[in-house]
Amino acid sequence: MEMNSASVEAVVKQVLESMLEKQITPAAGAAAGSGAVPKTARVAMLTALEHYDIKEYPIPEVGDGDILVKVEGCGVCGTDAHEFKRDPFSLIPVVLGHEGTGEIVKMGKNVKIDSAGKELKVGDKVVTCMIFKDDPDITMYDLNKQNVGGADVYGLLPDDDIHLNGWFSDYILIREGSTVFNVSDLDLKSRILIEPCAVLIHAVERAKTTGILRFNSRVVVQGCGPIGLICISILRTMGIENIVAVDGEQKRLDFAKRMGAEKSVNFKDFKGIEALAEGVKDAFGGHLADFAFQCTGSPAAHSNIYKFIRNGGGLCELGFFINGGDATINPHFDLCSKEITLVGSWVYTLRDYATTFDFLKRAKAIGLPMDDLITHEFPLEQVNEAHQANLKMEGLKIAIINK
Repeated sequence: MEMNSASVEAVVKQVLESMLEKQITPAAGAAAGSGAVPKTARVAMLTALEHYDIKEYPIPEVGDGDILVKVEGCGVCGTDAHEFKRDPFSLIPVVLGHEGTGEIVKMGKNVKIDSAGKELKVGDKVVTCMIFKDDPDITMYDLNKQNVGGADVYGLLPDDDIHLNGWFSDYILIREGSTVFNVSDLDLKSRILIEPCAVLIHAVERAKTTGILRFNSRVVVQGCGPIGLICISILRTMGIENIVAVDGEQKRLDFAKRMGAEKSVNFKDFKGIEALAEGVKDAFGGHLADFAFQCTGSPAAHSNIYKFIRNGGGLCELGFFINGGDATINPHFDLCSKEITLVGSWVYTLRDYATTFDFLKRAKAIGLPMDDLITHEFPLEQVNEAHQANLKMEGLKIAIINK
């Protein structure tokens, strides 16, 4: 069908008028590839202990250095579970969710590249890292320690007049000065796993600083929730094969073997720590571990793990992201006389994120079932049910997925 110039002008005018009525710009609506940007967005607001309300707020104007992201999915972390049950950070009311990912639908004119120098454009898939603070007491001496300087995280931000501060939402506004990575080459499940995997990449890098963790090390991993299972997978991609997993749930121990553990020990099969230590030793063919990773939030587990480690061995403690209480050890028997090298690990750095992207590709390439870590998926409106499932340990990684 042919159209004259007057007809074409009329059609274009009609389309533009329709877009203006819906407050859509051609760049935001057409270029995003995922439909128009609406006027409002839903968020899951934690308003009381163990209770989210789904609230709706206006989507704000995108500043010159900001990025508006349509959320595709977000994992439920143990930290979310603690906040849901106890509010240890005194954040209520708050929009949680920090293991999230989504698609850029609108971006400020000053946004050109991500935190690794990779080009950013509307339609790209992204994740955020931490919002690092300039703490001169840290950065003056060690730029690699910015992670312990009180950095902020989307999903653990106090509520404000924007509200789109966490990944348990339809949209999130990434503010100017934030860290962001273009991860368009990874699938949705891999992107949801980036944040927890970065925690373990950082822990393993900390462990390597001891000089004890090597290719042929005997390694015990205590705690086979998502964190411990990811720890095992990272060790496996490094070529470490002599791994013993310790947990009290047989299903998790079975999955640990799928992730690369050679043997497993169920602590419920033993009475007392001495018997359990012998069980770990037997799993290593009569030897104690060269190195151990403590991946639970249990003070008793921390107290016990020293018994699994040989004289001169090493330990990385990464299980305590909130105050879980004091652990009791004997400094003479557990540390000094054995000359144990102990390192703590706290979240991650920007460099760890870049390493994590390569790890996820490597893990899949050697056949590790990373996607199977995500056992349950819930829509945003069932966020309460998702957290209850997490508290009941009904699966491994619980995720909120926006269809």
